[in-house]
Amino acid sequence: MNYFELFNLPASFDVDLAAVSQTYQTLQRLTHPDKFAGGSSQEKLLAVQKNAQVNDAYTMLKSPLRRAEYLLELRGIDLQHEQQTIKDTQFLMQQMEWREELAEIEQQSEPLDALESLDGAISQEISGELAQLKSYLQQEANQQAAELIRKLKFLYKMRTEIELKEEALSDF
Repeated sequence: MNYFELFNLPASFDVDLAAVSQTYQTLQRLTHPDKFAGGSSQEKLLAVQKNAQVNDAYTMLKSPLRRAEYLLELRGIDLQHEQQTIKDTQFLMQQMEWREELAEIEQQSEPLDALESLDGAISQEISGELAQLKSYLQQEANQQAAELIRKLKFLYKMRTEIELKEEALSDF
C-alpha cells in the first residue's frame, strides 16, 4: 500500500500537513476497530490491520525525514537497513565539534543558555538541509537526497540528545 495514495496525495516531499491531518481523522473514523465490534472475527482483524496502516502512513507523512526516506524507498532506495556512513569530512568535523560542545556543556557558566545556542545552530542547519533535500527530491537526485537524509538523521538525533541534556540540567 502506497501511503501517499492512501491519503490521496501526490508522491512529493511537499505535503499539506493540514490536509494530511484531516485525511487521517477521516480514515481513523472509517477504519477504527470499534466500528467493527459487532462484525465477524475476520472483519475485526481487517479493521485492525487497516487502522494500523492508517497510523503508519500518518506517522510517515507528517515527518519530513520519514517522508523523504519513504519517497526514496518508492524509488527503489531503501535507507532503513543500510550500513553506509557519511563521507562528507566537513560535516563529520562539525559533528565532532557539536558532540564535544554537548559533552562539555555542564562546564559552561550558563549551561541552559549554551544548550539553547547549540540547539539553535542545529535547528538552523536542519532548516537549510531540508530545503536542499526538497530540491534534490524534486530533481530526483536520489543519491544526493540519500546522503542528506543520513546527515539529517544525525542532526535530529543531536536535537534529541540536547533535549535530554536540558531535562537533566533542569532537574537540578
